[in-house]
Amino acid sequence: MAKGSVRKKGKKWYYRFYIEDESGNLVQREFVGTESKSETEALLRKAMEDYEEKKFVAKSENATVGMLLDMWVEEELKPGSLSNGTVMAYQGTVNRIKQHPIGSRKLKTVTADHLQAYMDFLSFGGTNPDGTTAKALSKGYLRLFSAVLQGAFHFAVFPKRLITFNPMQYVVWRGKKEDYDLFSDEDGNTDSTPTLSHEQYLKLEEFLKKKDNPALLPIQIAYYTGLRIGEVCGLTWQDVNLDKQYLTVRRSMRYNGARHKTEIGATKRKKVRTVDFCDTLAVILKAAKTEQHKNRLQYGGLYHLNYYTEVKEKDRTYYEVYSLPRTDEIPEGYKEISFVCLRPDGAYESPSTVGIMCRTASRKVEGLEGFHFHQLRHTFTSNLLSNGAAPKDVQELLGHADVSTTMNIYAHATREAKRTSARLLDKVVGGE
Repeated sequence: MAKGSVRKKGKKWYYRFYIEDESGNLVQREFVGTESKSETEALLRKAMEDYEEKKFVAKSENATVGMLLDMWVEEELKPGSLSNGTVMAYQGTVNRIKQHPIGSRKLKTVTADHLQAYMDFLSFGGTNPDGTTAKALSKGYLRLFSAVLQGAFHFAVFPKRLITFNPMQYVVWRGKKEDYDLFSDEDGNTDSTPTLSHEQYLKLEEFLKKKDNPALLPIQIAYYTGLRIGEVCGLTWQDVNLDKQYLTVRRSMRYNGARHKTEIGATKRKKVRTVDFCDTLAVILKAAKTEQHKNRLQYGGLYHLNYYTEVKEKDRTYYEVYSLPRTDEIPEGYKEISFVCLRPDGAYESPSTVGIMCRTASRKVEGLEGFHFHQLRHTFTSNLLSNGAAPKDVQELLGHADVSTTMNIYAHATREAKRTSARLLDKVVGGE
């Protein structure tokens, strides 16, 4: 059993114990505790128990790929370099890799061929260990898996020195080649970035109005501003200027599956942006604000207020979101936040519940088969560009890192938009 002790420095207690490094030598590690000696001693006991369970992990002959991935998450995914959303995505990817047989393989036995076979499995699909069929992943997901494996194996080489070289450096993506039929009757009219016509949007709006569903407002905001689902749910009334008709996008709401908490955090690019909106949305937002005021009076003490609280875990800060009846005693450290998208009882509307409603609409509304929330963002992009908006302006409204991303969405827009663009040549020929 590892030996440990506690000592006081200033107001806080610290605990320390000896662990075995990758070379088999005993080294002392010290960690910060609390202002309570008994609490710090409890932390010491828990840390030593955890170490006893994993003490041989540091030796390369005992480490598996799954153990390496856990060490990489614990030691490398530090605050400042990555957003909480990216860390959450990496953690989810790590859990999926660990479920595959490659996660149990001893690290020293892993070759580039093993990793190539795994990446090919992700690229082309195949049969899972439980016999179920695995579909091929999209390029976005493949990048995620590749980034995790590249980072973890680089970490294994240095600073951990568990292996002497990184086998991932020899792994390549071998995407599936599409068959090409010279004599096919297909017209080549593919639409990889589907958008909604205004008639389809009105159908969706009418469906939600009949249900009096709180997902209506998030969908209306997204249609007229192009905001992502987390950005819409994270909007507060302080972010909305109804007089000058613009809103400020500064945060995003998401569910952290690893922590089982709803959180608010930075937007995708960690950049605050301003988005102007039209008269139609201004009317919608003013009506929503009035309705929320009526609900607050109607529900009385049962009306919910929303709060966020700051939580620090493993050198990373999280902002958790909670809804509480306004008669409840507010826990220490909770700060009220006035979200725009609310349910009738005042509780915040989350991205997950909005997403569920979108899937319901895709099943029940004719013409909306396959609809998902992000199509509203694509529709916003296509509507602006097809009506003459400057690409650079649209890029900034959307918060894209590069204008090429914006234009790629438009390049895969509706058939009608392409037809309209092609007919511009008639004006050139006709001298208009």
